[in-house]
Amino acid sequence: MMRFDLVDLNLFRHIVEAGSITHGAERANLALAAASARVRAMEESLGAALLLRGRQGVTPTPAGRALLAHTREILGQVERLQGDLSVFAGGAVGQIRVLSNTNALTEFLPEALSAYLALHTGVSVDIEERTSDEIVGMVADGAADLGIVAGTVDTGSLQTFPFRHDRFVVVVAGGHSLAGRGSVGFAEVLEHDLVGLDRPSALTRFLADKASRIGRPMRLRVQLRSFDAVCRLVECGVGLGIVPETTARRAKRTMEIALVPLEDLWAARDLTLCLRDLETLPPFAQDFVAHLRATGA
Repeated sequence: MMRFDLVDLNLFRHIVEAGSITHGAERANLALAAASARVRAMEESLGAALLLRGRQGVTPTPAGRALLAHTREILGQVERLQGDLSVFAGGAVGQIRVLSNTNALTEFLPEALSAYLALHTGVSVDIEERTSDEIVGMVADGAADLGIVAGTVDTGSLQTFPFRHDRFVVVVAGGHSLAGRGSVGFAEVLEHDLVGLDRPSALTRFLADKASRIGRPMRLRVQLRSFDAVCRLVECGVGLGIVPETTARRAKRTMEIALVPLEDLWAARDLTLCLRDLETLPPFAQDFVAHLRATGA
């Protein structure tokens, strides 16, 4: 007889989504030994392996994929139950899982989040940075309640709502040869040294993919953790940077840099909210979506 409790199911979801028992245990706030023991007990109870273990991490077996689908449905129902009943306890309590691309995460979410969390003290928001393509697949699979993606991405059958508009621009030092240009193509940008975000960032992976598609390498001389730091090193003449226009205009107030629009179609960043079904989200998560839409408007 299978005997899985909610802690087991939550742990299993985290392990699969993280691709690692170690990282899944961290997300579930469990010690590695305790997490491993729970997984073994689940497999023994089921009488079948749930995870394929390899050097690169873990992946679910067919049984594991079936369990994951039911796990997401069950945990989603529990979260909705908590949201519905929390009203009677004097306030909403729960967690919202959000996936965001780099642009939205750095430029638009902080202010919107702070305003929402100030009004919903019992709600926590778990945000993870991913590329837009990854976000669509993970939201469709139930790995997150809400995604914020580039408007150019195919969101399939997901529900979508407009969020914000922005675009990527090239930032150059004030005296650079490109400083007076009306626009520049990404292929020409790749002829220069670049300053960018660190390699795990969604934007760096996105730009690296665009570069590989035209058969050009990205000459990243420095990798940093923030757009402001990128602009600072660009000002010092280390290389060119590709950042959101909102960031560049803010940085230009205090730095000797110039903005050059990118000609490529993908540079336009109409940001979109995507989710499976608004009506099935807990009330506090529906409020969060409404808040994001209102701040975008």
